[in-house]
Amino acid sequence: MPEAWRFAPASEVDFEPLLALRIEVMREHLERVFRYDPARARRVFREAFDGPGMRLILLGEERIGCVGFRIGTSVIKLDSFYLARRLHNGGLGTGILKVLLGEADGLGLPVRLEVLHGSPADRFYLRHGFVKVGEDDIEAEYERAVR
Repeated sequence: MPEAWRFAPASEVDFEPLLALRIEVMREHLERVFRYDPARARRVFREAFDGPGMRLILLGEERIGCVGFRIGTSVIKLDSFYLARRLHNGGLGTGILKVLLGEADGLGLPVRLEVLHGSPADRFYLRHGFVKVGEDDIEAEYERAVR
């Protein structure tokens, strides 16, 4: 039986490995929109990492990703959802997202997130009931209503 994934609290010891994972996953997309800069990548992820609601994603005892699940008064902001590249397109991201959306529905709150233009994440979120509610030159904002 394959090992089950789970959430755990993120701690400072997780920052560098998760930053490396974020860069591995996002670099080509950020370079495409001329937004990749190592110092900026560190600063942006540090801000997200230090915010409330950052969760570590473990497979067994292996650190495989993270997600920010920021519960507000009227909306949940989902950000920093990164999985190790070798685990993409195997259903794990879908399983994790379904758990998060179930939590959001239980709280009676919609979920919002931003996606870089041209990212494969666009299709992923559209398949899971998100709709585009805004955009700028670099990112599109999506929302999924409570179910």
